[in-house]
Amino acid sequence: MAKVIYNNQEEEIKDNSKIIETCEKLGVPFSCYSGVCHICKIKVIEGMQNLSVLTEKEKDANMNKNERLACQCTIKKGNVKIEF
Repeated sequence: MAKVIYNNQEEEIKDNSKIIETCEKLGVPFSCYSGVCHICKIKVIEGMQNLSVLTEKEKDANMNKNERLACQCTIKKGNVKIEF
């Protein structure tokens, strides 16, 4: 099981799963859920290597491995610590 960590809260998630629902539980704000509005931008503090590669929508939004759109990410395995 993978884990998303924010502000001393931890949510377990299945490996190779989208992190959108987990981030929503942790309080990340969402609007469009499809990578258009960029409201769900998160900062990856630790574990960026455990996330999927940038999607085209993230590249279009000028994201990088430390800044991601929570609606677009998949966690491959391990832990990912975020801020927003």
